Amino acid sequence: MPSRLRYLLILVPTSLLLSACSSVSLNQAPVEDRNPTPAKIAAPVPEPAASAPLVPEVKLLPGAENAGKPGYYTVKPGDALIRVALDNGQSWRDVAKWNSLENPNRIEVGQVLRVVPPGVDAAAVTAKPIAGAGKVEARPLDAKPPVASASAASAVAPVAKEPPKESTGSDDDNLAWGWPVSQPVSAGFDDQRNKGLDFAGKPGDAVLAVADGRVVYAGSGLRGYGNLVIIKHNNTYLTAYAHNRAMLVEQDQVVRKGQRIAEMGSTESDTVKLHFEVRKLGKPVDPSRILPAR
Repeated sequence: MPSRLRYLLILVPTSLLLSACSSVSLNQAPVEDRNPTPAKIAAPVPEPAASAPLVPEVKLLPGAENAGKPGYYTVKPGDALIRVALDNGQSWRDVAKWNSLENPNRIEVGQVLRVVPPGVDAAAVTAKPIAGAGKVEARPLDAKPPVASASAASAVAPVAKEPPKESTGSDDDNLAWGWPVSQPVSAGFDDQRNKGLDFAGKPGDAVLAVADGRVVYAGSGLRGYGNLVIIKHNNTYLTAYAHNRAMLVEQDQVVRKGQRIAEMGSTESDTVKLHFEVRKLGKPVDPSRILPAR
């Protein structure tokens, strides 16, 4: 075969191969990896587990099961045990004992207190809270009153060991009443502004027990009353003697009608006077309707 012919046979296939290669596009679609490696797979985001709703812990205060029942009292803001006891015709020591209070100066809002003796028919008790009594602030029950003069201190009678007999039933209204002082009334009873009678006098004038009974409080723990003496005469009646200069009796002491229990003064008062109250089942009543005619 001539050499020229052999040259042509070699040149033509080579040209066809180069032409086929030149027809391939240089703008090819990117390569798609259809078998991604595990590292390239995004981990699924776990959904938050459904949690139980948070229920606040409810603190059950002592006596809560008795709320609203007769013979029980639910503590309100600003209350103090001495005020609760006075408004329900009881000794604060008795109320503390009936409710097992370790610290009588600490009672909580919402706490329910028994205010009638155990075993007493609470439904028969008709004690009512004071309406419009004004702002009265309590101090600690162990607050000490101002020290009395030496002459007054020496006049304090010894504490009786035997408690007085407390009557029940209709006999509670048959007390032999007397007057707490010899001075005339300077301010009468007013259900909204004055829960008792006021008597003007001189410092040191005698203050007398109006009937037989037992001292259930002698101190200055109820702000607005100064040095205060409270006497329980029976299951129905309490009497209170406020603003004294000196107190001549002690708590739990038995007293008799006409006994000197304090000296008139001006503690927490602008003038020397005795403020005197009578409480019937805790409710203030007009003393002039109970005390004998002069």
